[in-house]
Amino acid sequence: MTLSVVSGTAWAEVHARALAATPEAFADDRLLNLVEGRWSDVGRPAALHTPVDGTLIGWLPRLDGDAAGRAVAFSAAEHRDWAATPLAERHARVTAAVEALQGERDLLALLLCWEIGKPWRLACADVDRALDGVRWYLDEIGPMVQGREPLPGPVSNIASWNYPMSVLVHAELVQLLAGNAVIAKTPTQGGAVCLTVAHALMRRAGLPVTLLSGGGEELSEVLVRAPEIGAVAFVGGRSNGGKVAAALLDSDKPHFIEQEGLNAWGIWDFSQWDLLAGHLKKGFEYGKQRCTAYPRYVVQRDLVDEFLAMYLPVVSSIRLGHPLASADGVLPELDFGPLISAAKAEELRRKVDEALKGGAVPLYRGALGDHFLPGQDTSAYVAPVALLAPPGRSRLAHAEPFGPVDTIIVVDTKDELLAAMNASNGSLVASLACDDLELAEKLAVDVQAFKVGINKPRSRGDRAEPFGGRGASWKGAFVGGELLVHAVTVGAPTERLYGNFADYSRYPAT
Repeated sequence: MTLSVVSGTAWAEVHARALAATPEAFADDRLLNLVEGRWSDVGRPAALHTPVDGTLIGWLPRLDGDAAGRAVAFSAAEHRDWAATPLAERHARVTAAVEALQGERDLLALLLCWEIGKPWRLACADVDRALDGVRWYLDEIGPMVQGREPLPGPVSNIASWNYPMSVLVHAELVQLLAGNAVIAKTPTQGGAVCLTVAHALMRRAGLPVTLLSGGGEELSEVLVRAPEIGAVAFVGGRSNGGKVAAALLDSDKPHFIEQEGLNAWGIWDFSQWDLLAGHLKKGFEYGKQRCTAYPRYVVQRDLVDEFLAMYLPVVSSIRLGHPLASADGVLPELDFGPLISAAKAEELRRKVDEALKGGAVPLYRGALGDHFLPGQDTSAYVAPVALLAPPGRSRLAHAEPFGPVDTIIVVDTKDELLAAMNASNGSLVASLACDDLELAEKLAVDVQAFKVGINKPRSRGDRAEPFGGRGASWKGAFVGGELLVHAVTVGAPTERLYGNFADYSRYPAT
């Protein structure tokens, strides 16, 4: 059957809704920057294309370092006033912002569908998790800030594109509630329109927020090293995260830097295949473009045949395609849409080819299928791939693919299992599939992940649950629950926060 974009969800209609909701933040098809307390048409315009079908959806003005410096100085002045604002007033304004965001929930989700390719269900989940999470903090904030003070300057937020609402906006609203002004850098790869609408609503609620765009090389010096900045929050890959960490080496500035790691499932003496199948199916959501995805399976040799009998039907059942196209006028139920860009899709294909040329065995290579519009550009879409034994010199052997590519390693001993699970020198999450719970708990002690699940996956978590990473996957303070508030406030001089620091690491119970 011929597909078409579901009525009311075409980009022109969604864009018109965004302009109607927050006209102050747009100049026709150009986004504005929220700097020095107002929406301003400054910066060099750069084209925005949707990964869904490659079409142009707008223009994003990129600021230079001087303009960003002025924005930071203004934010620092706002921060001083906001830090002196009573908690009750901060609470009321954040509550008003959450209510305004809730009122535009469907618009924000549709923008995510177009800008970063999330299927409707997952886009809604991103918005809902952000707002529900902040509501929890609104209920719990009192004891968390007891005896603590805001930072001496605003929090600088540099986040990746994959979770604009539930990671970036959520963190900003909590930072604001704790008494800090916030600065956010718009991700260059996606989410700019959604974040523009969200920040317009936040600014209307009287919150001291700044939203600016530009290249990392141009703005990093200001957003990381400017003396006015009170703390730096970074979410992204190890390469860029390493640059941010290096820029902070000679500084005692508070920071939390979340970086990638190769999250692994270890499978040993296991028989509950139906249980694992459900977890693996869900794991393909959003094409595994998230920091807590599991792209590595380390399997005991005696279980490889049973594992594949479970795994191959799961991976072959994955549905991908245009997230807003349908033959019946109903938004489709898909596991994922495109990757964030055609360039990232091509990069991932090159990594797969590299591993195959080095000797990896292709266990599964899926096809894109037919859930696309007639003649649609599909260059940003990648079907699932599963490779056995990628060679050690290939990038897929030790780094997260950030896409729907799984690697499977076969091992004969428990020591080999642990070594293969720890291939990336630390990760955010890991899991063990094992019928013997006592053995699994013993093995978990030596898995270099912040959270280790036993017969279940682990995730970033919500509300009171802490989040961080081990090894190279995290630097600075851990977050989640009260740890996020503690990371952006000042406690006693002798306080030792949970986190990975230059002179110590301290881990909460997970």
